Amino acid sequence: MASFKITGDKRLNGEIVPQGAKNEALQIICAVLLTKEAVTIHNIPDIRDVNQLINLLGDLGVRRTRLSESAIRFEASEINLDYIESDSFKQKAAALRGSVMLLGPMLARFRKGRIPRPGGDKIGRRRLDTHFLGFEKLGATFSYDEEDGGFYKVDAANLRGTYMLLDEASVTGTANVLMAAVMAEGITTIYNAACEPYLQQLCKMLNRMGAKISGIASNLLVVEGVSELHGTDHTMLPDMIEIGSFIGLAAMTQSEITIKNCQIPQLGIIPDVFQRLGIKMEFRGDDIFIPAQEHYRIENYLDGSTLSVADAPWPGFTPDLLSIILVTATQAQGTVLVHQKMFESRLFFVDKLIEMGAQIILCDPHRATVIGHNRETQLRGIRMTSPDIRAGVALLIAAMSARGVSIIDNIEQIDRGYQNIDTRLNAIGAEIVRL
Repeated sequence: MASFKITGDKRLNGEIVPQGAKNEALQIICAVLLTKEAVTIHNIPDIRDVNQLINLLGDLGVRRTRLSESAIRFEASEINLDYIESDSFKQKAAALRGSVMLLGPMLARFRKGRIPRPGGDKIGRRRLDTHFLGFEKLGATFSYDEEDGGFYKVDAANLRGTYMLLDEASVTGTANVLMAAVMAEGITTIYNAACEPYLQQLCKMLNRMGAKISGIASNLLVVEGVSELHGTDHTMLPDMIEIGSFIGLAAMTQSEITIKNCQIPQLGIIPDVFQRLGIKMEFRGDDIFIPAQEHYRIENYLDGSTLSVADAPWPGFTPDLLSIILVTATQAQGTVLVHQKMFESRLFFVDKLIEMGAQIILCDPHRATVIGHNRETQLRGIRMTSPDIRAGVALLIAAMSARGVSIIDNIEQIDRGYQNIDTRLNAIGAEIVRL
């Protein structure tokens, strides 16, 4: 198990470029299974989850040619379906939450699929009902075999378009059902679809491959099934979660940072929410400039009541940034209620922030009230463990702003979602040592 040793209280200065979007990458890379032709993907993040998925595709028989540091050409002309029956597939797919999105392309092209119960962050209940109910609506049948090692087996010999109302606006669920529907017979209408930029990117890529999807960027997608798809080129968006993390980091460490190539129109209300915490920023073309701020003040509502920041389906605020909002608020002036609606275990890292000196009241598994210090009391370095990707980076931000030295264990969780984060932050003035 690797660790970070962080010497805190360092002012950063310089430019940083966000990686490609992790959440987009996992579904885009699975989509290469939909065609025999070559698909070239650019701006792929070099992170653990994505690399594991690429290696898993290689084990399935997908040929991969690296064109540059962040570009790979995939060719899925010869797929070894026997591999999905193997112990190796079970072990590798179970370790990766994103592996569940292999099912949609498998059902579309091969009319069958098999996947073990996938892993991922331990942040509470993460059900797969949306995926499987959507597949069933399309005519697939599935079974779960505990004695066979916990495999979901899906048969889709007769995929037919239909109307469906998703039980939740799940990003991965929408992507999975959408990829199955593009080659189903007839027309599929998906209501209550997620419409995050990741989904918009996937829809645009599939249309370039020959799919017929309308309603992009809305929660009502209409898919006219086609018999085959073709190759294409695709460039992924910058990671909005990294961009938000860097905004919070700059504020907490009183640093002057320019975040490059952000594709600002795709960020939705993310900059607005950080601005409501009092964080100043300037949009310079497609870059975000964060000036060094000694103080930042949380807004109240017009009636004077306490600000509440809650996650919601897009275009609402993404749940992946609530951990960053929470830690950033610890040094603001004012109070904010952070309401994590989606996952019941994602706020349980706040005990470490309290140990560092933060004033936080954990109201229940979903809500925490943060009373900002206004820098009157500086956080202090401690030893802690990263419980998941987003909490791990929140703890890293806390450690970088703290007095003294902190140790963060289990940084493999951080590496799952953030590309060479220590090297990139050290380049602009941080002091992080990988142990």
